[in-house]
Amino acid sequence: MKVGLIGFGKAGKAVANVILQHEEFSLEWVLRDSTVMENGSAKELLGITAPDPAVIVSQQGLEIGDFLDAHPVDAIIDFSTEDGIYTYGEAAAERQIKIISAISHYHEHEKEFLKKLSENTVVFWSPNITLGVNYLLFAASMLKNIAPEVDIELIEEHFKAKAGISGTAVKIAETLDIRTESINSVRAGGIVGKHEVIFGFPYQTVRLVHESISREAFGNGALFVARNLKGKENGLYHFEDILKPYFFNEAQPQLS
Repeated sequence: MKVGLIGFGKAGKAVANVILQHEEFSLEWVLRDSTVMENGSAKELLGITAPDPAVIVSQQGLEIGDFLDAHPVDAIIDFSTEDGIYTYGEAAAERQIKIISAISHYHEHEKEFLKKLSENTVVFWSPNITLGVNYLLFAASMLKNIAPEVDIELIEEHFKAKAGISGTAVKIAETLDIRTESINSVRAGGIVGKHEVIFGFPYQTVRLVHESISREAFGNGALFVARNLKGKENGLYHFEDILKPYFFNEAQPQLS
């Protein structure tokens, strides 16, 4: 599968690192705002030997439609910013390129735009694209359905400079019907990301914990999504749409 990557910050570099080491996928290009390293290669920058072109291209002055025609891909993985979808979304949808968005926060306008794009192509969005945290979210939701009156506390921990509540924590809170104001946030050192859901029963406690050890987890999650979007009809998908068949033994075996 040919993949294009948008965004080349810390997360984007980690995702590129994973794609370049996976034979099932080819990283065709990386789009970034900066002109630094333009026309260079992501694999050279990351010190990886791979057959993928992985050319770095600046979005400044770029006509995205012409670029996608000249450098076609099967899917675009977006690790840029919340307004990045407007720069390539329509052009990608017109060409039926799958869109995999890993943007932490979208406002309602962007969410509506994703729905519009999904009329013409497959669109996926998750505020946290790691497989582990979405497994936690799905499992927590099932436990809440079994015991709707249980006490629930949510703790999210991230690196000291991270501003605001994490999009993942907000998603968990919305799913479990917890007020976002009651989310417990910790900011310290270089914590990549940790989310803990505590279920308090009268005589027992259940804790579900997910901790990101490395940002490469985003890359593994993105490729898991890409595999599971194969053969999907046009529409807007979320992680629960992909995980539900696995919980109920309906999923098709996936290549390792």
